[in-house]
Amino acid sequence: MTKPLIIQSDNTLLLEVNNPEFENARDSISPFAELEKSPEHIHTYRITPLSLWNAAASGLTYKDIIEKLTFFSRYEIPQVVIATVKEQMNRYGLLKLIKKNNGIILVSRDTILINEILNHKKITEFIDKKIDDTSILIKANFRGHIKQALIKIGFPVEDLAGYEEGDPCSISLRETTLKGHPFTIRDYQQSAINSFYKGGGLGGGSGIIVLPCGAGKTIIGIGEMALYKTETLILVTNTVALRQWKEELLDKTNLTDHMIGEFSGEKKEIKPVTIATYNILTYRKKKTDPFVHFEIFNSKNWGLIIYDEVHLLPAPVFRMTSEIQSKRRLGLTATLIREDGMESDVFSLIGPKKFDLPWKVLEKTSWIAKAICSEIRVELPDDIRAGYSVSRDREKFRIASENFRKYKIAEKIIEYHKSSNILIIGQYISQLKEFSKKFKLPLISGSTPVAERENLYQKFRTGEIKILVVSKVANFSIDLPDANVAVQISGTFGSRQEEAQRLGRILRPKRGENKAYFYTIISSNTVEEKFAHNRQLFLTEQGYTYIILNEDMFFKDFS
Repeated sequence: MTKPLIIQSDNTLLLEVNNPEFENARDSISPFAELEKSPEHIHTYRITPLSLWNAAASGLTYKDIIEKLTFFSRYEIPQVVIATVKEQMNRYGLLKLIKKNNGIILVSRDTILINEILNHKKITEFIDKKIDDTSILIKANFRGHIKQALIKIGFPVEDLAGYEEGDPCSISLRETTLKGHPFTIRDYQQSAINSFYKGGGLGGGSGIIVLPCGAGKTIIGIGEMALYKTETLILVTNTVALRQWKEELLDKTNLTDHMIGEFSGEKKEIKPVTIATYNILTYRKKKTDPFVHFEIFNSKNWGLIIYDEVHLLPAPVFRMTSEIQSKRRLGLTATLIREDGMESDVFSLIGPKKFDLPWKVLEKTSWIAKAICSEIRVELPDDIRAGYSVSRDREKFRIASENFRKYKIAEKIIEYHKSSNILIIGQYISQLKEFSKKFKLPLISGSTPVAERENLYQKFRTGEIKILVVSKVANFSIDLPDANVAVQISGTFGSRQEEAQRLGRILRPKRGENKAYFYTIISSNTVEEKFAHNRQLFLTEQGYTYIILNEDMFFKDFS
């Protein structure tokens, strides 16, 4: 049998889709290579320094990677690729930060590298002095800064300098939830918890856990809190997510209401466990003003900081995080992709990837729903296409996204899934308002008051409402376990993380057939088609395929 992988000397991997070994090869290379393109027949992956450093941090070795490449490669592996993998894998751990005599020391067995660092103009500002040929004393409070600077010149740092213990907080898990359900941590959740905790030693305490939406990342955060038993700051995307975290903590731990603080636009509470939104942390009256709420990071002696949806962490919070490297830091996300390209900052300031589990693995074990993804392409009417053809690119995308012919497709999907719990998702508020008005459906957008949002979400959970129209405010950290159909009528350009999050809204395990249906409707032969393909890249890497239908095929199949 012909092997499915062709390895090229520029570190790209070409994977043949129609090969019987395609899925096995994809699952083997995904932990250390990034998907770049996924047309019909050949998928292109690239091995990058960051993908290799994350692989090294999560426990993979140079030998593991070469064995996987050798097993699936059709031809001999180019020597330059072997050299690249070996060099980059060896770089992780080549530099270490340790604590000695109350100082932070950068150490390496490579004396030439130490000398290079001592003379690098972008790093010298963080250096106090040379100790000897293998160690450098770092200036106080510049632990995060030097890690950022070193990764930018190609040298990731393994941080073993330890953490402040933080003030104690007695947190334990319930065996039976407040709602009366048995509570146990799933095997893969426990593996993720252990990979971060590392027995409480220096090898743990900072890093990223990557799991699909609906797989229980909140439970992993709670599990870490129960192990460390320390006062904890939890950062979340919005107030609705904040309330959901609080509800989960009350339901599954011994924490009481007076021990959990809410730090949001509505309340400013500091308690042993405090949950704050990214929006309130980055609030300031003017762009030139300081961030008035950054004091929260020093308001208590936190022993653990949890960054929910860490791929959305605002840049200003990164800057503050560089100042608090003595705190344990846990990042939770469904995808390490950041559309702003700051993945290396996540690596150096929050920590490397500690645990990652492919979405399809959880689907096979029924911990998340089996998702069926479809892309329906509709024509742009001639009268609209005339204006489209002479518009600028950004305007073209909006014109294509707001194509009114999408409504008829969405209406048919709603009719076909009339007994389901449906989310209609879109990018443009005017489009969503029009859709909401046309079909007399409730709408949740950024301007919807929090109390009204929570009321509508609760009605959806209880079945009083079967269809919700939602903007991007529902992309993240919203727990709607019974939602099993999502219809995307417009998306955010080529945002891969958004596509993953939108599919994630419907992935929680279902009663009965445990299936979810994700539809994205696009205007064919427009820029929207190209951007939709880019959005799908991450899900393609996870093993999802999109059924492509034009209008005629769709109406035939759904009649």
